Amino acid sequence: MKRIFFLLLAATALAGCVTAPQRPAPLSVDPLEAQAEREARLAQSDHWRLTGRIAVSDGRDGGSGRLEWIQRGERYEITVNAPVTRRSWRLQGEPGRASLEGLEGGPFTGESAEALLQQHLAWTVPLRDLADWARGMRAAGAASIVFSETGLPAKIEQNGWSIEYRGFDTARNPPLPTRVFATRGERRVRLQVDSWSFEPDSP
Repeated sequence: MKRIFFLLLAATALAGCVTAPQRPAPLSVDPLEAQAEREARLAQSDHWRLTGRIAVSDGRDGGSGRLEWIQRGERYEITVNAPVTRRSWRLQGEPGRASLEGLEGGPFTGESAEALLQQHLAWTVPLRDLADWARGMRAAGAASIVFSETGLPAKIEQNGWSIEYRGFDTARNPPLPTRVFATRGERRVRLQVDSWSFEPDSP
């Protein structure tokens, strides 16, 4: 009996030493304040490039391909290559002027890059806002934002779109998104970012 008693006593003592699961420590910084600081830093670096993949659909039509997006202030150059369809095109311009090259019957020009994409590719892409959302920033205007436990954006609701962040490159400072899913009804824009680069001052 004594042996059984001491065995039970030892087991009870060991059980008391087991560490209880720890919950993540509460964030010491207000996520909104941290987001505002992060956005201010990214806004200072308005010369950037991302490479990866893009997929766009509206429930009926869609397309996808390799993406290179070069932004130099207000000027942009976006190239998409779709190896499966052997279709590639380039969109470039600035506010009030855009051109779309590489499609049959082109090049096409107009005042709105979004209108050119809708008219000639049936793509609904809010490019001006997407340039901010792709970097994990709120675009101009009212927006609501939900943060993950890490303090980084998990979702932004703005201008009728819902933008979900499903991956971040946390090795960068500040972190930058690697997977961005934007939806508005049946309209979807998905970005898979392979690399980010900034010039001349990379954040």
